[in-house]
Amino acid sequence: MKAASIRTADKAPKKKKSKVAFREARTAYIFLIPAFVGLVVLTYMPLIAVGVLSFFKWKGAGTPVFTGISNYVNLFTVDPYFVDSIKATFYFSVLAVVGSMLYSLIVAILLNRKIPARGLFRAIFYLPYILPAVAVYIGWAWLYESNFGLFNYILSQLGLDKVNFIADPSLVVPSLALIAVWLSGNLIVIFLAGLQNVPRVYHEAAEIDGANSWQRFRHVTIPSMTPIIFYNLLMALVTNLQIVTPALALTGGGPGNASRFMTYLMYDYAFKKANFGYASAVSFVFFIIIAIFTGLVFASSQKWVYYEGGDGK
Repeated sequence: MKAASIRTADKAPKKKKSKVAFREARTAYIFLIPAFVGLVVLTYMPLIAVGVLSFFKWKGAGTPVFTGISNYVNLFTVDPYFVDSIKATFYFSVLAVVGSMLYSLIVAILLNRKIPARGLFRAIFYLPYILPAVAVYIGWAWLYESNFGLFNYILSQLGLDKVNFIADPSLVVPSLALIAVWLSGNLIVIFLAGLQNVPRVYHEAAEIDGANSWQRFRHVTIPSMTPIIFYNLLMALVTNLQIVTPALALTGGGPGNASRFMTYLMYDYAFKKANFGYASAVSFVFFIIIAIFTGLVFASSQKWVYYEGGDGK
């Protein structure tokens, strides 16, 4: 009888706990419905619509005409801008991602030190990120101006020749990438938060073992920061691959095709030439490219991202 009573008593709390867990799960799913609906309506449905429209010829009015894969065939065989747009996008992304990661990490390390007016400097470095993008690029256009811009004025005072920063095909992408690096205040904030969360006990143990500042940074700080580095790398990559504002605000895709990024190519075909089917094909190929790069970043993170309490991801 005692054994039966104990078994009955053990089953009652489990049953009660399962009911509580079920109610909590149901509540969670109910509150997730708006987010799920928003994701479907704002992300998946437009993506499916773009994929379907890429097989049609449509000028924005009238009935779309089914053309099969001709948009994709033309894109890879006869389009005069597509290859150049891929090159320009990759070139800009590499410069902007590498530059912004290094710049934001260095600034975060400096701002993590105990210096006077540290809070003011944090606000100053974060401010560019929240400024209106078009206003920022117009402001930089004045700095880059070939005759009276600040940068060329400094060069002339140093006895150097003036430079056409955004009118020279070889300089326009690095010049635009420099602006993107300057705008990476969000990465600085995230890096700074990560630096402040590195356990102090690790540094103390390294100091006891005789490690110098560089060794502690390389073997303690960087491994502890790898989840933050991974997140910032992913966000910077996706953001800079989708760059379009500098081409719209400053260069118009020029000079030549030097800054005709893939996003600008979509805009050009869709809203200037009213070729929405062809623009959808460009957009869908661009989506696949971003997905591939994102997948590569996630796959590589298995080898270099480390979490506290584990060997890796």
